[in-house]
Amino acid sequence: MPEVMGFELTKEYLERFGQALDARDDSFVTQSLRGVKAADITTLLFEFSAEESKYVFGLLDPETDADILIELDEDIRKEFMGGFTAAELARYVDEMESDDAADVLRDLPLKKREEVIGMLTNEEKEGYILDLLRYDEDVAGGLMAKEYIKVDINWSVSQCIEEIRKQAEKVEKIYSLYVVDEQDRLMGRVSLKKIILSQNKMKIADIYDSDLISVETYAQEKEVADIMQKYDLESIPVVNTRGKLVGRITVDDVLDVITEMAEEERQIMSGISADVEEDDNVWRLSKARLPWLIIGMVGGLVAAQITDLFSGDIRVIAGLALFIPLIMATGGNVGIQSSSIVVQSLANKHAFSGSLANRLIKVLFVAIVNGVILSVMVFGAVMLIFKDQNMALTVSAALFCVVLLASFTGTITPIVLDRFGINPALASGPFITTANDLLGLAVYFSIAHLLYTL
Repeated sequence: MPEVMGFELTKEYLERFGQALDARDDSFVTQSLRGVKAADITTLLFEFSAEESKYVFGLLDPETDADILIELDEDIRKEFMGGFTAAELARYVDEMESDDAADVLRDLPLKKREEVIGMLTNEEKEGYILDLLRYDEDVAGGLMAKEYIKVDINWSVSQCIEEIRKQAEKVEKIYSLYVVDEQDRLMGRVSLKKIILSQNKMKIADIYDSDLISVETYAQEKEVADIMQKYDLESIPVVNTRGKLVGRITVDDVLDVITEMAEEERQIMSGISADVEEDDNVWRLSKARLPWLIIGMVGGLVAAQITDLFSGDIRVIAGLALFIPLIMATGGNVGIQSSSIVVQSLANKHAFSGSLANRLIKVLFVAIVNGVILSVMVFGAVMLIFKDQNMALTVSAALFCVVLLASFTGTITPIVLDRFGINPALASGPFITTANDLLGLAVYFSIAHLLYTL
């Protein structure tokens, strides 16, 4: 059984917890979950029904319930929240930070969402949430939280400390203080360390750091994630088009985005055309996988046509057919290796720091080295097994050309796709494999035809 953050879900514990739920043993449930983190409780409740989970919710404090709702997968959360009244959900939303609350409320039908917002007891948070719901989920405005600490550039350190005391209660994590002018325009930041070490009468204007990276509300989430990764930021301020500070994005929000991006890239590279999960219905899973499977099938039919074009050569030299899998597999592997490296570099925004020509020359030399080594090994193996010099020469020459060609296509294809605004990860899966299978066969049989007819 999995062990998460020190909380072990053993088979025995699950059975005992299930019995406690059946018997409505409030004491055991509350005692066994005391001090357990919300993420671990979420993992536990995943093993039980929505009705049983709702019973557990009723025994926990609202803050823990709110954290569990935040941890739930979006699809599960939508279904789960259907069993709660607007008043119950409002009780949990009151305990959340504004960005998490907005994410949860987006999962509700519009009518119920409005009911929940109307029942919130914290008017300031209500205003924050309404502001955040105006933005799309995939932009900085949708990612940001409205809870942050800002100080006026004209304040003294002692005034700043008083403001920290006032605002700190509503801000869960304090990474730095944002400095603004009289119009709330972002001027820079000041660290807690500087505040602590500075004299009380010193002005913020004298100690703040104006060298600050920020993003505008309309910036795409991928751009935000790239910036925070590149500069190793724990948080980043968000400003509107007039430069006014409107929120901040913390590293935990960006980690969710990076995870989603990685899952999307993995699915695309595997030839899955939509965002799907294991528990989706059969039709959705099939529809996501079919496009590239069909393309692969068409590629196989084209490969059969290419083979048929050279059927006369195969009848004369039957041994040629034995090496078709070798040529196709090597071409596919080399292409995927090349494209994967390029896709990773493009994702990290540091690919091709030099000219494209220099990069392609480097790829060519790597391909030559690999091609020579593989060709020599294949030549020796064919001579050892079949004692046929012409066949060994044909296979090794074809393999060398296929390695060069697959390296080139694997490198150039993601670059071209990226230039046209298409996700380059498409080049790292079935696309490259199918393309190199066809090219490999064409090269193999063309070389064989030339060498055996000379």
